[in-house]
Amino acid sequence: MPPLISLAHLTILDADPVTLIGSAASAGFDAIGLRIVPPLPTDTIIPVLGDLPLQRRIKDNLRATGVGILDVEAVWLTPATDVGALLPALDLGADLGARHVLTVGHDPDWHRLCDNFGVLCEAAHVRGLRVMLEFIPYAACASLREAHRLLRAVTPANAGLLVDALHLSRSNASPIDIGDYDAELFSYLHLCDAPKTPPAAGELRNEARGGRLYPGEGGLWLKDFLAAFAPTTPIAIEAPSRAHGHLSPEERAGLVMAATRRLLAEV
Repeated sequence: MPPLISLAHLTILDADPVTLIGSAASAGFDAIGLRIVPPLPTDTIIPVLGDLPLQRRIKDNLRATGVGILDVEAVWLTPATDVGALLPALDLGADLGARHVLTVGHDPDWHRLCDNFGVLCEAAHVRGLRVMLEFIPYAACASLREAHRLLRAVTPANAGLLVDALHLSRSNASPIDIGDYDAELFSYLHLCDAPKTPPAAGELRNEARGGRLYPGEGGLWLKDFLAAFAPTTPIAIEAPSRAHGHLSPEERAGLVMAATRRLLAEV
């Protein structure tokens, strides 16, 4: 069976949820990642929480297109995080049929980060959601090793690790490092491409949010990256590209899916 392919919201972040679903369906994606929580207070998103008419339209469009929701995002655990305030978002994710909650550790206080991560994992677990911990080089939890250390410290009942090809590269790691960990931790992966040479450290966030390339168009070791996971591991395409920002969400979804299919045909 071919792997499920999902369109991460960040790839076309300007799309409202209904447009995201329609763009994914027209391009042949099986699922989407839906942003319902702003990662940081300075980030803006199209509000879904509390908007019952929008939630009904999302459900109607999911049913009509057959597109599913792979994950809801993005919970950044910061010093100011109140996990109790995130419970409505977890309820919404479960109600929409999501499978996972994308989470990033961004608190320099190790003990507080462990406490909040543990509470979040338990709250997600009882709602049938799996927390996926993503490491990001410019976050407090900056590498695959550090993310795994957090999992080991908290030992949640149901949580996994999310590996993004760009973040793996920019954290000075490679696909061979993935083999050091239990394959059951990797419920899905993030795929994109980028130049082989990383930017300056201060530009990593800028690159991640708009300077990525579509799969197969850059210099990353994507074939080795895909081979490091089980063949049926779902693939979420997270490839925001300012170079294609002038195109419509539907056009961008079509281009990134075409690039993904070319790459997968070569693997």
